[in-house]
Order: sequence, then structure tokens, then C-alpha cells
Amino acid sequence: MLKSMRKKLLLSLCLLVGMTAVLAGCTTEKQENAPSAGIASNEKVVTMSWPRDIGPMNPHLYNPSQMFAQSMLFESLVAYKDGKIEPNLAESWTVSPDGKVYTFKLRPNVQFSDGTPFTAKNVKRNFDAFMNNKNMHTWLGMVNRLDKTEAVDDTTFKLTLKEAYYPTLYDLAVVRPVRFLADAGFPDNGDTSKEVKKPIGTGPWVLSEYKRDEYAVFTPNEHYWGDKPKVEKIIVKVIPDGETRALAFEKGDLDLIYGEGVISFDAYQQLQQTGNYVTKLSEPIGARDLVLNTMNPKLSDIRVRQALHHGFNKQAMVEGVTLGMEEKADNILPPNLPYADVAPMSVNYNVEQAKALLDQAGWTLPAGKTIREKEGQPLQLELIYDKADLVQKSFAETLQAEWANIGVKLDITGVELTVYIQRRKANDFDMNFYSTFGAPYDPHSFMTAVIQNGYGVSDTLVALPMKAELDKEVKEGMSTTDEQLRTKLFGSVLTTLQEQSSIIPISYIKKIALYQKRVAQFNFPSNRDEHPFYGIDTK
Repeated sequence: MLKSMRKKLLLSLCLLVGMTAVLAGCTTEKQENAPSAGIASNEKVVTMSWPRDIGPMNPHLYNPSQMFAQSMLFESLVAYKDGKIEPNLAESWTVSPDGKVYTFKLRPNVQFSDGTPFTAKNVKRNFDAFMNNKNMHTWLGMVNRLDKTEAVDDTTFKLTLKEAYYPTLYDLAVVRPVRFLADAGFPDNGDTSKEVKKPIGTGPWVLSEYKRDEYAVFTPNEHYWGDKPKVEKIIVKVIPDGETRALAFEKGDLDLIYGEGVISFDAYQQLQQTGNYVTKLSEPIGARDLVLNTMNPKLSDIRVRQALHHGFNKQAMVEGVTLGMEEKADNILPPNLPYADVAPMSVNYNVEQAKALLDQAGWTLPAGKTIREKEGQPLQLELIYDKADLVQKSFAETLQAEWANIGVKLDITGVELTVYIQRRKANDFDMNFYSTFGAPYDPHSFMTAVIQNGYGVSDTLVALPMKAELDKEVKEGMSTTDEQLRTKLFGSVLTTLQEQSSIIPISYIKKIALYQKRVAQFNFPSNRDEHPFYGIDTK
């Protein structure tokens, strides 16, 4: 079982204990020092791994803090569950008729993990802290529209916007930066842009033991206001390598493997086929799309874009690359997201139709050649991808082979992530892969990308004859308080983009869960970035 992985693991065993390339779990000595080594047999403990250290646990900052861990300690005013916004630290709220003023009634008797009370004054202090560093958070639409905040009394918090913005509640449900740190956690100068004194939140867990780049131990927050955790410890071991992680799980050193891309599709299937473990796939949490840049004259012709769409076998490609663990996508956004349930436009694999469309567009195949030409120019395009993303690489190689059959030369270029982001922002590409953010960010984060430069989407759509109308529909949908109108507007945008083949859906991304049978209960969170430990139990 997993023989190739074992060979690689033997090589890693000789590396030094302190090197971050192998981190926790790579030597016998480190395994003996790990907290799981001393667990009593009757303790209710769940051990999982993560590819990197959990970070400094600052609720107002981003990497290197890991979102699943931040969400264990820090909570939001509202929560995203099953496509809806639900009460969390705020038990209720009202919105003014003009959509600008949100008044939250806070849940009474909530305490931070240090026993201090959670009040509207604390909510305002946290808002002030991250708004004092607004430039770090402008990606969040609500931040750009925030006018003022007010602690009306101990349990009433008021938020006023400069203009109506429907995703406000969705923005308040994300893992960072709108979560709440206790007063004792603030640095003396109140500036949380660099560090905090202690990661003290209202969440169900506290960080009780931590060794950087090796492990973190979380135990229940004795002051937690909600349903208490059913297990006594969550141990997170840092194991950067997916193959090492799979071997540690097979050996029994891990109870749970969870996340996206944490082990290979191959390893997942091999472990699944043993029948010794429980395996689960989540509902779609995002979509992998292919963005075609209409600013390239070759791709400005809808017939060329449609030919490319018809010219590859999407079903076979997705099954072959992901081994069926993702599913073929016919929608730009997963239809289980709010406002995204539009009629799918399934484009059939049809090589002859693809060839006919290219002929109609003037791209013909000269005798004795394999690449189509028009006015002496070859039909040659470049697809860039993140070279560290093996799924993107496999998809790119498949498209290259498939489109060669219809006379299109596709150059595939793997680049470092920083270069990939830079080229997207500069609109310096013919095609690239775009992964949607999922809940609770979409559909509004995708809609923002449609109208705002720098996301690798808006600039690519400029040559569409209806681009101005699309922008108008997005902006109206963002600001209207009419749910039916917003549904209609967003549906129109998604349908048009799909009909134009300017953004081609590839597959729906799913999270995996693989766990030992001693784990009695596991549920995927609705929020893509939340931790998966709500209600988790052991036998």
C-alpha cells in the first residue's frame, strides 16, 4: 500500500528535526515528543495534520495565520450556514430601509476565553483596529463603504455605510479580519496590524500548547456560550508533504485528513479502497474556470471561443485528472451558492462543430500543416498556470493535446505564484485558470472581479459588446435591496458570460475528509474557511 510514498519517506527520515522542510512527524524522536505520544487511551482526542504552521493567530491579519485555526478561536457577528446568514455573536439585527444602517443586538452573557465580557464596546474597538489599517483590507467590499460604527449600549452595535451594499452580512461572516479579540489581547498601542499579546477570543477552542512548525494543541473554552466541544483535545501536527501525511494517517498517527489538496487524488483513492477508513467529499465549494482574454484579437471572436469550448472532452478530462473526486462544471459558480442557481449551459464535446466554427471565423488549415492560419498568422495561444498546482498543470496538458486535434497550438507556461498573480493583474495572458472563492465570498466576490480591474477577470471581458451592460447589472445587483431583482441581475450576468464562452467552467472543487473509524461524527462546514470541528466526536 502506497509503496512509492514509502520510498520517499525513507529519504525524508534522514533530515534534521528542526528543518521546516519536513517539520513534525518526520523522525522517531519528534514523534515521541509530539503531544499525541502521551495521550491516555480513554482521552477523547482528534489528531489531524496541516501543511504549515498555524501562525500567530491574529484575527485581523492574513498569512501566515491559517484560517481554520483562527476560526477556532475567534468568532463573527453572523455566520454563514447552508447558504444563509444566521445569528452568531449577534442574536438579531435590523437593516434600515435604505440599506445603509445595520443595528446588531449582541447575544447576552458571552465571555471571552479569559472570562471577560463581550460587549458592543469591544466590537467597536476591533472595528476601529482593523479600520485604522484600512488599506490592508480593501478587498472586503464592506470596508470600502464603511462610514462609522457606534456602541449604542453594552449589547447594541450600529454600523453605518456610505451606500447600500447587500454583501455586508456576508463580509461580516468571513474568517478575517472582522472577528473579535479580547481587550487583554490588544498590544499596548492598540495597533493589531503587526501582532497581538494573546489570541483571546470567544470561540469554542483555546490554544493551550504550541510548538512552532511542529504542532498546536487546542482545548475547549470553558467560557464558551454555545454547544461545548465533545472532545477534549484537537492536535494539529505540521506535515508539509502530502505523501508523508498519507503515510502518517495509514500508520495511525493521524485521526483526520481534511482540506483541499492535502493529499493526492491517488493517495485518497488507495486509502479509500482499503475499506479501513471513512471517506467523504463535500458539496462543491468553488469552481475551477478557464478565463479567455477577449483583448487578444484571436479570442475576441466568439466563434473561436465557442470552438475551444466544444473542442475538449470536459467530462473525460475532469475524471482523468481528479479521478472523479471533482465533478464536471456547467456553471461558472457552483449552483448551491446564493444567486448562482442559473440554468446550466452544457456545451457538448464536438470536434466537428469546433472545426466548423473555426472555419467560419476564417481560421483554416493549410494543406500539409497541423496549425490553422488566418492571413498568414498561426492560431497559437498561451495558457499560464501556477506551476506548483499539479491539477492546473494536468488540465493545461490535456487542453494542449485536445486542441491540437482541432488545429490550435496551445503553449502552456507554468510560472511561480507571484508571477502568475502579477501577469493576471497586468492582463498579460491569453488564458488562465480562475478559482472562485466559494462561500461566504461568492457570488459577490466574483461579481466584483467582473467589474474591478486587477482580479484577472474584468480586463479580459472588455472586448465583449455587452461589457458596459454587464457592469451596470453587477453594480445595481450589489446595491439593490430587492432580492428578486438581484437574483435576476446576477442570473443575467452569469448566463451572458457562459453564452459568450468568455469564462469556461471546468470543474467543481470539493474538500476531502478521510478519518479513522474511531471518529464518530464529522461534518463539513458551510463556510469554506471555517474549521471542521463543530460537533466532532470520538467513539
